[in-house]
Amino acid sequence: MGNSYAGQLKTTRFEEVLHNSIEASLRSNNLVPRPIFSQLYLEAEQQLAALEGGSRVDNEEEEEEGEGGLEPNSLPNPFQLHPPPEGCCTTDGFCQAGKDLRLVSISNEPIDVPAGFLLVGAKSPSLPDHLLVCAVDKRFLPDDNGHNALLGFSGNCVGCGKKGFCYFTEFSNHINLKLTTQPKKQKHLKYYLVRNAQGTLTKGSLICWKGSEFRSRQIPASTCSGSLFPALESAGPLASFPSEPTPGTNPGILMGAQQAGPASDHPSLSAAMGPAVFNGKDSPKCQQLAKNNLLTLPRPSALGILSNSGPPKKRHKGWSPESPSAPDGGYPQGGGNRAKYESAGMSCMPQVGLVGAASVTFPVVTSGEPVSVPDNLLKICKAKPVIFKGHGNFPYLCGNLNDVVVSPLLYTCYQNSQSISRAYEQYGASTIQPISEEMQLLLTVYYLVQLAADQVPLMEDLEQIFLRSWRESHLTEIRQYQQAPPQPFPPAPGPAAPVTSAQLPWLASLAASSCNDSVHVIECAYSLAEGLSEMFRLLVEGKLAKTNYVVIICACRSAAIDSCIAVTGKYQARILSESLLTPAEYQKEVNYELVTGKVDSLGAFFSTLCPEGDIDILLDKFHQENQGHISSSLTASSVTKAASLEVSGTPVCTSYHLEPHSIRPFQLAVAQKLLSHVCSIADSSTQNLDLGSFEKVDFLICIPPSEVTYQQTLFHVWHSGVLLELGLEKEHVTKQRVEQYVLKLDAEAQTKFKAFLQNSFQNPHTLFVLIHDHAHWDLVSAVHNLYSQSDPSVGLVDRLLNCREVKEAPNIVTLHVTSFPYALQTQHTLISPYNEIHWPTSCSNGVELYHENKKYFGLSEFIESTLSGHSLPLLRYDSSFEAMVTALGKRFPRLHSAVIRTFVLVQHYAAALMAVSGLPQMKNYTSVETLEITQNLLNSPKQCPCGHGLMVLLRVPCSPLAAVAYERLAHVRARLALEEHFEIILGSPSSGVTVGKHFVKQLRTWQNIEDVEWKPQTYLELEGLPCILIFSGMDPHGESLPRSLRYCDLRLINSSCLVRTALEQELGLAAYFVSNEVLLEKGARNEALESDAEKLSSTDNEDEELGTEGSTSEKRSPVKRERSCSHDSASSSLSSKASGSALGGESLAQPTRLPQGERARSPQPCSPSEEGRAPDEKQRPQASQGPPLAISRHSPGLTPQPDCSLRTSQRSVQVSVTSPCSQLSSSSLGSSSSPVAPATGTLVLQASQCSLTKACRQPPVVFLPKLVYDMVMSTDSSGLPKAASLLPSPSVMWASSFRPLLSKTMTSTEQSLYYRQWTVPRPSHMDYGNRAEGRVDGFHPRRLLLSGPPQIGKTGAYLQFLSVLSRMLVRLTEVDIYDEEEININLREESDWHYLQLSDPWPDLELFKKLSFDYIIHDPKYEDASLICSHHQSIKSEDRGMSRKPEDFYVRRQTARMRLSKYAAYNTYHHCEQCHQYMGFHPRYQLYESTLHAFAFSYSMLGEEIQLHFIIPKSKEHHFVFSQPGGQLESMRLPLVTDKSHEYIKSPTFTPTTGRHEHGLFNLYHAMDGASHLHVLVVKEYEMAIYKKYWPNHIMLVLPSIFNSAGVGAAHFLIKELSYHNLELERNRQEELGIKPQDIWPFIVISDDSCVMWNVVDVDCAGERSREFSWSERNVSLKHIMQHIEASPNITHYALLGLRKWSSKTRASEVREPFARCHVHDFIILNVDLTQNVQYNQNRFMCDDVDFNLRVHSAGLLLCRFNRFSVMKKQIAVGGHRSFHITSKVSDNSAAVVPAQYICAPDSKHTFLAAPAQLLLEKFLQHHSHRFFPLSLKNRDHPVLSVDCYLNLGSQISVCYVSSRPHSLNISCSDLLFSGLLLYLCDSFVGASFLKKFHFLKGATLCVICQDRSSLRQTVVRLELEDEWQFRLRDEFQTANAREDRPLFFLTGRHI
Repeated sequence: MGNSYAGQLKTTRFEEVLHNSIEASLRSNNLVPRPIFSQLYLEAEQQLAALEGGSRVDNEEEEEEGEGGLEPNSLPNPFQLHPPPEGCCTTDGFCQAGKDLRLVSISNEPIDVPAGFLLVGAKSPSLPDHLLVCAVDKRFLPDDNGHNALLGFSGNCVGCGKKGFCYFTEFSNHINLKLTTQPKKQKHLKYYLVRNAQGTLTKGSLICWKGSEFRSRQIPASTCSGSLFPALESAGPLASFPSEPTPGTNPGILMGAQQAGPASDHPSLSAAMGPAVFNGKDSPKCQQLAKNNLLTLPRPSALGILSNSGPPKKRHKGWSPESPSAPDGGYPQGGGNRAKYESAGMSCMPQVGLVGAASVTFPVVTSGEPVSVPDNLLKICKAKPVIFKGHGNFPYLCGNLNDVVVSPLLYTCYQNSQSISRAYEQYGASTIQPISEEMQLLLTVYYLVQLAADQVPLMEDLEQIFLRSWRESHLTEIRQYQQAPPQPFPPAPGPAAPVTSAQLPWLASLAASSCNDSVHVIECAYSLAEGLSEMFRLLVEGKLAKTNYVVIICACRSAAIDSCIAVTGKYQARILSESLLTPAEYQKEVNYELVTGKVDSLGAFFSTLCPEGDIDILLDKFHQENQGHISSSLTASSVTKAASLEVSGTPVCTSYHLEPHSIRPFQLAVAQKLLSHVCSIADSSTQNLDLGSFEKVDFLICIPPSEVTYQQTLFHVWHSGVLLELGLEKEHVTKQRVEQYVLKLDAEAQTKFKAFLQNSFQNPHTLFVLIHDHAHWDLVSAVHNLYSQSDPSVGLVDRLLNCREVKEAPNIVTLHVTSFPYALQTQHTLISPYNEIHWPTSCSNGVELYHENKKYFGLSEFIESTLSGHSLPLLRYDSSFEAMVTALGKRFPRLHSAVIRTFVLVQHYAAALMAVSGLPQMKNYTSVETLEITQNLLNSPKQCPCGHGLMVLLRVPCSPLAAVAYERLAHVRARLALEEHFEIILGSPSSGVTVGKHFVKQLRTWQNIEDVEWKPQTYLELEGLPCILIFSGMDPHGESLPRSLRYCDLRLINSSCLVRTALEQELGLAAYFVSNEVLLEKGARNEALESDAEKLSSTDNEDEELGTEGSTSEKRSPVKRERSCSHDSASSSLSSKASGSALGGESLAQPTRLPQGERARSPQPCSPSEEGRAPDEKQRPQASQGPPLAISRHSPGLTPQPDCSLRTSQRSVQVSVTSPCSQLSSSSLGSSSSPVAPATGTLVLQASQCSLTKACRQPPVVFLPKLVYDMVMSTDSSGLPKAASLLPSPSVMWASSFRPLLSKTMTSTEQSLYYRQWTVPRPSHMDYGNRAEGRVDGFHPRRLLLSGPPQIGKTGAYLQFLSVLSRMLVRLTEVDIYDEEEININLREESDWHYLQLSDPWPDLELFKKLSFDYIIHDPKYEDASLICSHHQSIKSEDRGMSRKPEDFYVRRQTARMRLSKYAAYNTYHHCEQCHQYMGFHPRYQLYESTLHAFAFSYSMLGEEIQLHFIIPKSKEHHFVFSQPGGQLESMRLPLVTDKSHEYIKSPTFTPTTGRHEHGLFNLYHAMDGASHLHVLVVKEYEMAIYKKYWPNHIMLVLPSIFNSAGVGAAHFLIKELSYHNLELERNRQEELGIKPQDIWPFIVISDDSCVMWNVVDVDCAGERSREFSWSERNVSLKHIMQHIEASPNITHYALLGLRKWSSKTRASEVREPFARCHVHDFIILNVDLTQNVQYNQNRFMCDDVDFNLRVHSAGLLLCRFNRFSVMKKQIAVGGHRSFHITSKVSDNSAAVVPAQYICAPDSKHTFLAAPAQLLLEKFLQHHSHRFFPLSLKNRDHPVLSVDCYLNLGSQISVCYVSSRPHSLNISCSDLLFSGLLLYLCDSFVGASFLKKFHFLKGATLCVICQDRSSLRQTVVRLELEDEWQFRLRDEFQTANAREDRPLFFLTGRHI
């Protein structure tokens, strides 16, 4: 462009003078009168100049602008490239012939430079680090002074050698510069290239373009030229054609736009049209328009308007300042130069439901005469014109109305764009105008002008253009509005006026002038009627043959304009008119054409094509010739194989195996997600789901009325075992039983559904899950449907699933499952966004989340592998098929294109079958693609010993057409004698699978099925069957296809009705699982299969179906990859693409087995874009089977181009594509050149391989209609496929045309929120009336939505969900209970006396006193504790085997799963009706209302007053006494011993707890069977708030803060002391009421927070002393046990009462005696009166109950255990003693601290630990006491003497406990020799004389423990220890505490 006189001028001097004069005229502002554009818009420019203050930003492009490289208009309209020719290379750094031009690559190669040419380096914006080598005629380069360069250009390509480029534009295209600005040699030719001494080509000096570095422009307010969207330059190969640049891509859009008047609409055009506003590069009208800058495009610097009015530079004919446009004559190629705009905005979306061919009847305001539609219009035009009503009035049409289609779609689009979205009104409606009608129409014309010949206008595109335009002008005004100084009135409109209706026709004509008559504008004087008549006249006269769109404008009325747009292009009109049909009308139309015989003409036409006569005659001839023997070219391999198979009985093929049913990690993860959503519904405070009240799960799966889907779902349910797991069926489930759980939504569904509802009503304790699979199907409203009475199946889903019973049933949860959830994500949806579950992504930040041996290959992977261009693409279209369809469409305008497409495709299949069967001449009558499919179909069974083959899916949506296709193909198959070779199956939703007997027999053999009656009922059971599956039905209904599916032929899908759901649903048929092992084997990073990792860093890591275009692989590969322009095989040299070479050929990658290194080095085959094929080659498929193909995909970018020899050889090898192991014909072998022969030869020698082995390695190949292919493969500026931004579903509408675009980076969740905001259901949609119900929150609480890509395993996931839900309900009613045998049973005391009154309910005091105390600990939790010796034991020391090794100490304890009884204690998760009041939901008291009370008492041993706090809820205040007045807490009420009431429990229960606010079992309502009781939680101060939050209705006793780090001993100590103090207070208080002190109830219960259930043993004794003894255990309430114990006679004489710990291994001997005098744990009933002087040790952390038991016994008090009662303890994994962690005080030391480090030498540099000294001491002694007592190890005869305390010294050391108190009970120690002495904090009762009573072994050791070093020394002196014990200085230790933590000190010594 602009180089038109290259080489014409005689002298360079003349050229320079001319050049300068033109430049001078351009720079002048006043030489010529200003044309109308300048007059219109100059004012805005002047405002801008004032605004900018004359300043401007210089940039290189502006400096160069006057240089002759660009026209003077400086329009910032990005340069429009030619689309690269079909099949060429578009890789950066390579020319279109695929040759490398980068200096680094070819610097050492010899380059042929013609005389007079120089080598120069060109800079490409997309490869900033490289120079591209070019040969340029030096006459067009400047001399050293920057002068004397000829205008224009002449150059050669050094890569491919192409010569004679006369335009730099053309040359820049060829070398793939991919510019967004106009190519200029000054800008891109930068350096001379010279050879250095070594002969290497290197960068030389800069080319001195005249003054290019320091020119400046004089015009202060000019527009900046250059790249319109800087962001796009770097956006990769597709950026040259961004179809929908969003406003966000350009920073300039928000800048400096204030200069336009408030009403100006012009900035709007800029953003609206994006980079492709004008198309005709050489059109002067375009330049005229651009020069005067109608489009004030946003720039990074400012918006400016060029004021100069000089002529277009380098145009020297026919231009004058007055003429509004230049003549058209000299530029015939304007239309052809139009960019093949890649937006692929293919189809017009129906915005209104019922638009049909009769849409002419919509109400219109008419004016003037009716317009008569001429007769024979269709015949003349070959297509029905589609007239879109635009603005204003539309006239009546009369006459031949059948030949036109009138649609209101455009009118609706205009109206939508006129209504300003509410979102923008915040800026003040006064200044914001909607986009004007004139501007709308002008933008529409621009849009139509830039559409390519094979494109169809899309309303969505137009809406986006309007939106961007409106926003653009809008932002200007908002900016003004915000920045203007405060004024009393809004600013008046500036002098710049908007486009007026008078200017409109002229501007529209101007815009249309550049497009070579593609758009024709008709201006009317009076009404649209005359324009329409004119258009019809032109049509009939044939003058609009090249015109695709006619724009009719009537601007006569001053107020408004009338307009309409007629689509007259045959291609566009056909697609648009067909897209206006509803699916029902479409089927009706096709049916009509078939029934009335209209299609016969098509058949007749086909028969004329074949030169040998009609195909059928050929077939008959062939049939007769070959009758009696099978075709010579095809042996009946499958038959013979089947026979041989039966003889040998052992199938040879190892590839065939049906998938075992197993749950994949992904499905498990999704099931868990579903479960957690159900739990969150239950946990919410809305009480919508009470999981605790359900005992089991039941379900019903609703599916669309497809027999195959029904059988498939039955099969899944049957094999998943879910019925057995849910307990719904017993052992042997029959298929008939399964049928009641799956509901096909057909006419009979209602009855079955009613039974389900009835069942749910009768079983309120069963949770019913209603699963609505394939939930996007049939969303028709039952209410709004007109046909609901006549057709009961319409609106069935709505009637059943949305009925009142389902919505209100508290035990029904509805789960919608779909791959396409968009129609359920509208503004009116019933599903909360929080109840949506999306299938997770496979990896996050590059890390695999779930390891699976298979990788899902869905739509996004198909697109990505196709874009990656590293092998033959998986998505393809068939250009020869499309061409034939288009030609026939013109010939048969009255036939629906679906009919034509079906007939053509069936014809192609028939011809291909004949060609393969021995009629080679038929190859000319089919396409390469169909031939490939047919060859592989017929040859695959030959390669497998068992005859396994592949499936071809032929999708024919229209059932009548499918039937036609089936009959025709079956006929051809029969004539060719191929009935035994492959099956043809007609699959329709209404019927099951029908397969011939021969093939059923084969399937039975393969699948080892004995049942003679068996028939396949699902497509999955057709695994390995060579067949064509003709799959009909308007929508797929979720049918799964087998792994043997190799080709998915979607060429017949209804491409005119494009909505996202329909498109993705069709493509979902090909979704597939590819074996992961193979991918790993082929190379760790397989580009094609790399999933989209860009999105994975987004919020919720959820997968997309469509949004996965430009994967990170693009960023990784060293050479930037580009998509070849066409995946149309006809244009590719590798056209045959034999046998689904998607991931590298069917059988190639594996058998050749190149080592990895070789694989990486081997060259890639020629890319499909390498060379156009000679026409005769089209019919001869070529070899694409060589190993290079298999290898190419795994070396991305290492060898971007093959070497030349390989390419030529590949072109010359002609292989008949019969199979991947094809035999090479001798001629092709002869002609093949050496590099390929060996490689191809290896193939011949390969063993044959079953097609199924390939099946698991690569997904099927998908053939699409060109229209759909373009839609799927084109992307918007964010990389999102165009298809994703379509209307999501036909049953919804966009809420507003003012909506943002979907973005590629959106996760599924974000997409859902987008659709929820921007779509509304149509009136026919079942959710339409949802918001009308009056509830603001229209979400249904028990409704969930599971979405995931098609065929990914959603059925398995929701069946697994049912299992885990069922298990969880059982888990909710089950707990893990400690189930351990009592320990040390064989060490029981050998007592002289046993309690033999076996049937006594209570202990007899006198008898009980005779029992001796059992010192041995039997509680299994103390398995690792030291044994306590007593004089009764007569056991050898080796009897006690080591039950655990020390390292096993932390091994999980044994538990049993137990179902909770109705008397269980519960944690905070339990909710039920009865508990509400107990938990604090009391109507009389406000929730959480409680008061804090201080309570102080003095305690002499502590030497200080103890201050405790009670938190007492209002509902519990009756248990306490408060002072009057003042309300001070005085005491806790205690009952009397003499009370016999059964209404309440007398003993207050105290439960010390820490870290278990959620999990502690504090809800005793059911355990107490509703009886009144006093329950106090004892908590640490820092945990008070959290416990109060979870247990608002419980009394809390808060320990003083000094006990925050104390152990359980402190809590026990304070409970007991408080209780005794309270007993005294109550005695005093009640004494005043006349009650004796001893009558006050002295008992309290101290219970663990994990006691869950209580049991009683029922004993049946045959006689009092009989040996027969039977017993059974049952669960009872705690109330029963407490009231029984509290009723014991003489109970106040017992100090401690307790229960046995439950164990399933309990022996009869343990419960034979009803009472035992022994240790009690966990749940104790303590007499605080008797134990007044026996204290718990407040410092203890462990074993404090054993220590206390021993003290109580030694004080002479009675401990009684009720053996017939047991307590069950729940395993709780959090809190309790686990909450104490011993860590180093040095924070950065993260290493674990071992127990050996818990003590250290005093004053050492040892690391101090952050833990209480007492805890360190106890832990150390437990693990390392043998260091202090070496003699005691495993020496039970000589225990360690422990005075006044029991400390656990570990299981290998025994201790003997003695009390130093006077009158205490101690065992006789006179005959015992002790191996050690432990003195722990001994008090004054321990004296020297006391110790002298005991005898020690020689060498026995002593350990004295004191609070500090001085008391250690005092103790040694006081007890005269040095008399018998020897001490050394180094034997002193301390716990590893800092001094402020008060460590304990030890002194050890040896016995002398």
